[in-house]
Amino acid sequence: MNRFLIPVFLLTWISMAQAQLNKINFQEFTLDNGLHVILHQDKSTPIVAVSVMYHVGSKNENPDRTGFAHFFEHLLFEGSENIGRGEYDKYIEKAGGTLNANTSMDRTYYFEILPSNQLELGLWLESERMLHAKVENVGIETQRQVVKEERRQRIDNQPYGSFLEQIMKRAYKTHPYKWPVIGSMAHLDAAEEKDYKNFYKDFYVPNNAIISIAGDIDYENAKALVTKYFSTIPKSMKPIYRPTVVEPALGGEVRDTFYDNIQLPAVLMAYRIPAAGTPEYYAVSMLGTLLSQGESSRLQRALVDDQQKAVAVGNFPLDLEDPGVSIAYGICSMGTDVLDAEKSITAEIDRIKTEPIGDEEFQKLRNQVENDFVTSNSRVAGIAESLANYKMYYGDANLINTELQRYLAVTKDDIKNAAIKYYNNNNRVVLHYLPKPVNP
Repeated sequence: MNRFLIPVFLLTWISMAQAQLNKINFQEFTLDNGLHVILHQDKSTPIVAVSVMYHVGSKNENPDRTGFAHFFEHLLFEGSENIGRGEYDKYIEKAGGTLNANTSMDRTYYFEILPSNQLELGLWLESERMLHAKVENVGIETQRQVVKEERRQRIDNQPYGSFLEQIMKRAYKTHPYKWPVIGSMAHLDAAEEKDYKNFYKDFYVPNNAIISIAGDIDYENAKALVTKYFSTIPKSMKPIYRPTVVEPALGGEVRDTFYDNIQLPAVLMAYRIPAAGTPEYYAVSMLGTLLSQGESSRLQRALVDDQQKAVAVGNFPLDLEDPGVSIAYGICSMGTDVLDAEKSITAEIDRIKTEPIGDEEFQKLRNQVENDFVTSNSRVAGIAESLANYKMYYGDANLINTELQRYLAVTKDDIKNAAIKYYNNNNRVVLHYLPKPVNP
């Protein structure tokens, strides 16, 4: 008998049991206008997270008007019929809270962290955003400049800033994941006020949104306040646009080269993977953690510590609503040929296909996954976002209590099989990301 079998089994059982003991309770309901509401009570601290997630990301955009989802993340802080320009922040600051928003390929998310006695303020602000935000030229022109500056700082003038944009446009040919979330500046410049108004009418509607509230709340009071501020907002009477494009298989390895203002060359490898939440995704996700999470991860040990071929390495799967990619990368050490670094990364991936994962390493991997999961839901802000994500993507908010079990059910063989099936040369895009040649 394998002497590690019993301890590993016991640790798995203990992990699952602990997850059940720490169950996150919540209530949910849907208003007549289609707005779904999720409430979680946590009276440990007198704060509350108020969030609204809209099921619209860059993939919902018109191919000739990319960047709209991210643009609205900025634009909808411009004010409303009852909130002056630039006043959103002031309301929250005066209440002693914070606010922010973010956009992905699949959704847009707004949230406030407030003292619990300011719950009504957060709901009023979000109802104003949903009901009658200011979508007009003065705000549009202001935010155009803001977004342009953001692109200059984060992408154009940031070393390796465009690597995701460059790899995604090669990994996808038909699916809207091929364009960046920030979109095209030319598209934003060409857009007129009516284009922005139409986008707002199409997507910022209650039947395309989830309100998630977590923190020091009374359930009945929270329900009453949500109903007060949101129940009269009219739903959209036309279908919400969801792209149905199915990206064809690569049909063989794709290789390319991109030159940028960098000093050290890098290699990027994007492997096609299943959509988040599908059974095989969990094995792929754990494979990514095995390869790159922590100072003792396989890529770190091999390429940075032992071979000294790279100064930075990693692998991260994109957890997307449609089939996504997992990106392995390495930034080469001075004097290292980019092809040599590529071969070494590929060799580490291939080892998983041929060599058994040790019991100790596997248990460490499971511990890492569990710790990441627990940490992400250790605060009310994380709980609010997780509940909304699970409901929006998978139709089941209770995955916040059960998804960890899906990770812990992944076996060594599952990880090996995922590597064989998805991390193969015929299913990847390889991009050599090189310094621009020096002009004589």
